[in-house]
Amino acid sequence: MSPAILFLLALGLGLVGWLAGRSRARAFRLAAPRGRINSLPQFHAWYVALWVTVPAMLFALIWEMISPGLILQHVLADPAAAALPAFGFEREAMMNEARAVATGAARAVFNAEAEGLVEPYRAALLRYQSIGLVVTLLIIFAGGAFSFLRLKPDFTARTRIERAVMNLLLLASLAAILTTVGIVASLVFETARFFSMVSPFDFLFGLHWAPDPMSSGPVDSADFGAVPLFWGTIYIGAFIAMLVAIPLGLMSAIYLTQYASAGVRQIMKPLLEILAGVPTVVYGYFAALTVAPAVRDIAQSIGISNASTESAMAAGLVMGVMIIPFVSSMADDSIAAVPQAMRDGSLAMGATRAETIRKVLVPAALPGIVAGIMLAVSRAIGETMIVVMAAGAAANLTANPFQSMTTVTFQIVAMLTGEGSFDNPATLSAFALGMVLFLVTLALNYIALRVVKRYREAYD
Repeated sequence: MSPAILFLLALGLGLVGWLAGRSRARAFRLAAPRGRINSLPQFHAWYVALWVTVPAMLFALIWEMISPGLILQHVLADPAAAALPAFGFEREAMMNEARAVATGAARAVFNAEAEGLVEPYRAALLRYQSIGLVVTLLIIFAGGAFSFLRLKPDFTARTRIERAVMNLLLLASLAAILTTVGIVASLVFETARFFSMVSPFDFLFGLHWAPDPMSSGPVDSADFGAVPLFWGTIYIGAFIAMLVAIPLGLMSAIYLTQYASAGVRQIMKPLLEILAGVPTVVYGYFAALTVAPAVRDIAQSIGISNASTESAMAAGLVMGVMIIPFVSSMADDSIAAVPQAMRDGSLAMGATRAETIRKVLVPAALPGIVAGIMLAVSRAIGETMIVVMAAGAAANLTANPFQSMTTVTFQIVAMLTGEGSFDNPATLSAFALGMVLFLVTLALNYIALRVVKRYREAYD
């Protein structure tokens, strides 16, 4: 039985419990002096509903994790499983075929040896699905009876519901924190493994990047110099892309907030923010098929003969267009949030509209503008698809924007999607690159917070 069915069953009976709890609380109100009870009927209803649904859903999740192992043990204990190979892909294939036929996902097995496992699988599925259903119903009725019998006129249902909501919010916060801790811990552990094989100095300051994921020989630290990757990431994401995104994004925000009419703003702002919803692979196709050839042709027309079809300029231009909404939206909201009194005061002192924008509005909105720029930079240095399709895979350390370059994110994908072993330093280098990228993003966020704090104190 699918866990979704158990969830729906718990929700349905939870609704019944909600109605029963509210009905009982209303009866208390009618019987109590002056119709006063400790909590409103809706809190009694939610108390019963939570006791019905939450324990049942938790059991359904746990049962979904442990029942496949119980089913497998039941099938392997059947005499028909004795003919299976001891281990290997063939054994797994036979068992998967038998399971597919038993669940109705397939009509027949391909291997004749798997035919005898179909009925044991059906019996095991029926048995453990029935156990799951029965236990879920018992938990639902036990929770419902326990909560329903506790309802009284002086029962503090509101306090308990608020406490449950607070615990839920705490769990949500802990989930985010623990996820972050887990990510950082995995990066630190694998990065430490990598640096036990490769010199950190060679990795952070080396100028040659040529790891071999399939190599099983001695490790040469000189092949893991990541400076070309760092340079490509900064050059494409934090330089070329920002030269496009910051002026266009800031100027579009100024126009929409200060010069555009209400009708133009209602049309232009949604159209501008559509750019943020375009998939990055579409930007990659656009960069590879349209922008990159145009950039190469323009470079050759001005005398740059060695211009490549895959270039940092093509990737940076398209990346800059992609992140314009990040700069524009934050700048738009920040400028619009500047008090009208500051604008009126500047104009009353004789300043022109342009002077008011340059000397009053932009400085006052600087925290939001800087936050948008930092968000855009973080988004740009983490972009992968545009780099894969437009910038190439060559780790070149050059300032020529018409040459092929690569970035940290591209190399992470390349190292983790190959066939190399996770004991190979080339594969582990992806975690070291990820750690560097994480630290850079963290530093950018810290700088943004410091800038925001400094100027917010000045203009509050």
